[in-house]
Amino acid sequence: MRKLRIDEIDRKTVEVFKKAQKIPIIIVLDNVRSLNNIGSAFRTADAFLIEAIYLCGFTACPPHKDIHKTALGATESVDWKYFKTTMDALDDLKQKRFTIVSVEQAKGSVFLEKFEIKDELKYALIFGNEVKGVEQTAIDDSDYCVEIPQLGTKHSLNISVSVGIVLWEFFKSFKGI
Repeated sequence: MRKLRIDEIDRKTVEVFKKAQKIPIIIVLDNVRSLNNIGSAFRTADAFLIEAIYLCGFTACPPHKDIHKTALGATESVDWKYFKTTMDALDDLKQKRFTIVSVEQAKGSVFLEKFEIKDELKYALIFGNEVKGVEQTAIDDSDYCVEIPQLGTKHSLNISVSVGIVLWEFFKSFKGI
């Protein structure tokens, strides 16, 4: 084996990315405070051809040097939109017929690997604040709540890690892309 050189990797230009068919998923960042987590969400959304990111509440918006430091330019490729509240974002998503999924430990949640992902649906995945998690009002307005199984003592993952795990699981289900 040999590590590939950058010119050997089939990287899309921003223009090609913008025109490419996307996986029908919108990431919703619910009052995420860490600029690095926001940048990581953009970078992961770019990697998996995600439709867009909705930034809500006090979640910072591009352009910002600390978001850019982690996103590495993905704020230019991935579409995004800001909403004053997460509930405003959910209203928009429901009008567009997205299935709303909170990623949170909650009574009645389904473990991620047991959640039936239907590739004919469009999904909005809500990731919450680093300390408080997804707002209860957003959970109440969700169609589903999924949880990443955790067996250690912390039962808490960084948002950027959670975004990667959940998007990978959804990505595997969308075979036609």
